[in-house]
Amino acid sequence: MSDIPARAPIGHPVYRAMPATIFDHMSARARDTGAINLGQGFPESPGPRAILEAAANALLTRSSQYPPAPGLPELRAAVADHYARHQRLDLSPAEVIVTSGATEAIAASLLALVQPGDEVLLLAPLYDAYLPLVERAGGVARIVRLTPPDWRITRQALAAAITPRTRILLLNNPVNPTGIVLRDAELALLAEVCVAHDLIAICDEVWEHLTYDGRRHRPLIALPGLRDRTVKIGSAGKIFAVTGWKVGWMCAAPPLATLLVRAHQFLTFTTPPALQWAVAEALAWPDAWFEDQRAANQASRDRLAAGLSAAGYAVRPSGATWFLTIDLPASGIALDDVSFCERIIPEAGVAAIPISAFYPTEPVTHLVRLCFCKSDATLDQAIERLASLRAALR
Repeated sequence: MSDIPARAPIGHPVYRAMPATIFDHMSARARDTGAINLGQGFPESPGPRAILEAAANALLTRSSQYPPAPGLPELRAAVADHYARHQRLDLSPAEVIVTSGATEAIAASLLALVQPGDEVLLLAPLYDAYLPLVERAGGVARIVRLTPPDWRITRQALAAAITPRTRILLLNNPVNPTGIVLRDAELALLAEVCVAHDLIAICDEVWEHLTYDGRRHRPLIALPGLRDRTVKIGSAGKIFAVTGWKVGWMCAAPPLATLLVRAHQFLTFTTPPALQWAVAEALAWPDAWFEDQRAANQASRDRLAAGLSAAGYAVRPSGATWFLTIDLPASGIALDDVSFCERIIPEAGVAAIPISAFYPTEPVTHLVRLCFCKSDATLDQAIERLASLRAALR
């Protein structure tokens, strides 16, 4: 008689489903109701015309067949050159692997590096893909809970979360949803902890060009002891405001890069070559273009923040990303974040994201995230609608 156990029926708890994302839920409600979508982070414009024309030209005149699994040589070299110019990193093209978006890069990193039972250190609030990907890779999440208003990472919190089974730190910087750029002391602390506990750092740095008020991103891979134990992840979708292209990359020293590409080859295998050629061209654009993009996004942040503040909302500072948050109790609103977000869709015609969705447990429930990478007209209309609702909530 076989000792193989009977297969559990579909619906059994063993087949625990991946959770639906809060972004899909709120975006679907915005589509269904016609609400202004300040929830999911994507611009309204199609993207910079020059990069669109480069992609169209490549589609018409260059190959549409499989490119190499690690990515086109032109893009791998362009990523390395871009980081040498902007962040003074000494990457070689061989240390760059092109992926179909940053989320695939995160998935490939976890599948490549996490063994069953390994613990992965996560900082909450966290991007919603992290936890299910860690668990599907066989890892065990160890959550460091950060809280407003400063969202500080402390030595005590890290020490309480790390055990002898901890193998990975999965980090987002600049941070979605808080808009924080990690301070030098926090980065130094994380680097110290990684070296002391022999951790590999997977650094989701997709917001690296979207920092404001004179702040500049500092990659963890550049800190002492981290060059050979870090996976640096970037995204053309965020840099060039073409989120639907799903072109990203992983950067790591050769021993790690070899493992990463083996996982990547069994996920998407490769990424559309026309988009890769276009991104390679765009990464070489003059520094002034990136400064102009930063200034334009900062102006949109300031426009939304000023309008909401004038309407009576307490707006929290945002130093990076496409997002800012409003503090409900400080605004005199006696609703939790989920209730507020559900209410403003039908009553104000605006969709937003509750910060509690970024916590796996013990959520902060008084903050709401709003996206500002929209046109002035859209932001002004959203402000007007939320101002009218704020008056009704008095």
